[in-house]
Amino acid sequence: QAIVPDVIVTDTRGAWKVELNTATLPRVRVNSTYERMLNSGASHRALREQLQEARWLVRGVEMRHDTLLRTARAIFERQQQFLRRGEEGMAPLNLREIAEAIGMHESTVCRVTSNKYVMTPWGVYELKAFFPSQITGAEGDTSGTAVKAMIRRIIDAESRKSPLCDGAIAAILHRNGVSVARRTVAKYREAMKIAPAKERRLAATRKARHGVQVELAMAV
Repeated sequence: QAIVPDVIVTDTRGAWKVELNTATLPRVRVNSTYERMLNSGASHRALREQLQEARWLVRGVEMRHDTLLRTARAIFERQQQFLRRGEEGMAPLNLREIAEAIGMHESTVCRVTSNKYVMTPWGVYELKAFFPSQITGAEGDTSGTAVKAMIRRIIDAESRKSPLCDGAIAAILHRNGVSVARRTVAKYREAMKIAPAKERRLAATRKARHGVQVELAMAV
């Protein structure tokens, strides 16, 4: 099932614009004909109470949309490096920081970001993805999401004949100002479903042998 984003972030002349996706907003309004009839002097207590409830419902929907927009804008004010660089620029962030920025409770921020998605220059993400865990590095703080992206980039660039072990990857990260233990690299690698170095080397060997066999068969 395709995901329709609730929020859209676009680059407009060097500035980031955060707005709601109007296609996903429910169009709730009070029937103007009945509203005029009740305001014209006709007295019907039950109908007037229902009209008031309808107005509260419309107002509640508008307030929810406003809270979602304020929350999204506060998130991307703090995640601009992600917008520029992708997941490697993802900064650590927590619900309390956003709650304080918009003047609401953490539980409100948690509810408003649940099952909500945003279209970014790097694809569609769930809003909750922008609250990654924090890892303390030698040159400041970074997020678990950023470290995963760095590990993926390092492995993508490695020699297929001589894949890097987790310790070697940790050493490369350390030289780039991100101090993580070998077991942390292993945990993140496994979470991304990337095989260890030994299995990656065997897979590359099998692929190379298969390529040679195909070439020989075509030559014959």
